Amino acid sequence: MKKSGFTLLTIIFSLATQAQTEVLDTAMIRRIRQEGLERSQVMDIAFQLTDVSGNRLTNSPGYMRAAQYAMQQMNSWGLQSVQLDPWGEFGKGWELAKSYLAMQAPYYKALQMYPKTWTSGIKGIKTASLLVISAKDTSALEAYRGQLKGKILIMDQPVNYQHSFKPDAVRYTDDELDKMAKASPTPTRGGANNRDTAAQRRMREQMSARGGGAQRMMALLKEMARSEGAIALLSSGGSRSHDGTIFAQGGGSYKAKDPENFPDWVLGAEDYNSLLRLAKSGIPVQLEAEVKTKFYSGDLQGYNVIGEIPGTDPVLKEEVVMIGAHLDSWQAGTGATDNASGSAVMMEVMRIIKALGIQPKRTIRIGLWSGEEQGLLGSRGYVRKYLADPSNMQPQAAHQKFSCYFNIDNGTGKIRGIYLQGNEACAGIFSSWLSPFADLGAGTVTISNTGGTDHQSFDAVGLPGFQFIQDPIEYDTRTHHSNMDVYDHLIAEDLKQMATVVASLVYQAAQRDQKLPRKPMPAPRPAGGVGF
Repeated sequence: MKKSGFTLLTIIFSLATQAQTEVLDTAMIRRIRQEGLERSQVMDIAFQLTDVSGNRLTNSPGYMRAAQYAMQQMNSWGLQSVQLDPWGEFGKGWELAKSYLAMQAPYYKALQMYPKTWTSGIKGIKTASLLVISAKDTSALEAYRGQLKGKILIMDQPVNYQHSFKPDAVRYTDDELDKMAKASPTPTRGGANNRDTAAQRRMREQMSARGGGAQRMMALLKEMARSEGAIALLSSGGSRSHDGTIFAQGGGSYKAKDPENFPDWVLGAEDYNSLLRLAKSGIPVQLEAEVKTKFYSGDLQGYNVIGEIPGTDPVLKEEVVMIGAHLDSWQAGTGATDNASGSAVMMEVMRIIKALGIQPKRTIRIGLWSGEEQGLLGSRGYVRKYLADPSNMQPQAAHQKFSCYFNIDNGTGKIRGIYLQGNEACAGIFSSWLSPFADLGAGTVTISNTGGTDHQSFDAVGLPGFQFIQDPIEYDTRTHHSNMDVYDHLIAEDLKQMATVVASLVYQAAQRDQKLPRKPMPAPRPAGGVGF
C-alpha cells in the first residue's frame, strides 16, 4: 500500500510539474484562432469530399475522386511529399450503378432500399413474388429447398420499432464531462483485474455461438438462393432504421478471388415490417426491381493519402507529429460525419498552418486512411510499413522519431477534450495546451480509452495516439453508416472549432522541446489479435 501511495503521489507531482512547465505560444494561438474561426475553408473541403466525390467505399471511384481532390488541394497549399501511398492489398472496388424497388401488388408503393456493398446486381427489370423464410436454424431452412427460384426473400424477423422521446442530437453535459475527467485508469490488458470471470466467459461463448448460428443459417440461405435462382434477399436496417433513415453496411467479402455476393437489399423498419405483415397474412406481394452494380479489380492495392510540412529545426526536423482521419465511407450516404468531417478538419489544419507561414521544428504529416470501415486497414498498413509490426514489436528507425498522432473520427460534434488512452504522463501537457480553448468548450482530459478508430493503430505499437472527445450530436441515432450521413448534417461552427483546436495542439507538439511521453512498448501480439 505504501508503494502504491508513493507511486500515485509521484504521478500527481509529475503531472503538476508538466502543466507548470509547458510553454504556450499565446501570440500564435491567437493567430490560429483567427485563421481557423474567421477564414475557415473547412466546409468547402467537406463539400468536395461529399457532394462532389460521392460515397467513398475503399477502392471505389468515389474514394479515388476524393483522394485526387485531397492531393490536389494539399499541393496547392504547398505541402510536400503528397502522394497516394500503397499499404498492401485490399481487394475489389464496388459501386452502385442503379437501384430501384417497388411493390406492384396488392397496390403500388415506392420502396426506399439500399443494396449492401460488394453484392451483385440483377439482369434487367425483374418482377417477383415475395417469399417469407420462417426458419430458425439451418435444419428448418432445408424445408425451403426447391422453392426459391424467381423469388425475392424476406426473413420472418419483424423489427421491434419503439418510439423514442429523446432528441437525436445531444451535447455532453458538464456532469458527463466531469465524470470523464475523473475516470480511473483502466487496468493493463492481461492484469489480474482485467481477467474474465468464468461466468463472463460462458456468457461471451453463448453469445458467440448464437451469433455464429445465425451467420451459418444466413450463409446457407444465400447459397441456396444463388443455386436455385432466387433474385434477392431483403434485410432490415435494424431498430434504428426508421423515419427515412436506413443504416446499411457490409454485404460480404471483397477479396480478389471471392465471388460476387448474393444481392442483399436493406429496407427501413416501416417498409420491411409492412411487406412482412402482408405476406404472412396470405396476401400475395409482388415486387419489381432493377439493380446494377459494378466491380473494380484492375488495382487491388489499398491507398492512403499522405502529405507533410517539413520540419525546419536542424535537430528535430526528422521527428514527426502526425494527424489523420479516415477518408473512406460506406455506400448509403456520402460519409459526411463518418468521416468527411474528420478528413476535412485535418486538411483544414494543414491549410491553417501553411496560411500562417508557420515553420515547424518537427515535420507535420497528415494521413487520410482507406479501409478503416473494414478494420482500420489503411492506418494499420501504414504503421506496419513504416513504424513497427505489432506481431513482433520490432520498431523501425522512424518509430523512435515519432512524437504523436492525433485523430478525428466521431462525427460533426465539436471537440470537448481528449482521451489519454491510458497515457497518464500526457495529462498535464494536454490540460495546458487546451486551456486557451475553455471558451470554446474544449478542456476535458480523461485517462479513458476509446476505440474503433485509427489512433488505435499507433497506440498498438507503443506510440502516443489520441482521439478527441466530441459531442455525439446525431452520430449513433441518425448518421453513422446511414443514408442520412450527408453534408446537411454537418455543423459548420463545430468543424471550425475542431480545426482550430487541433491546429493549436499540433503546433505545440511540433514546437515542444521533447517528444510526447510514451507508454511502455506492448508485448508482441499475433495478427488479428486484440487491439490490432
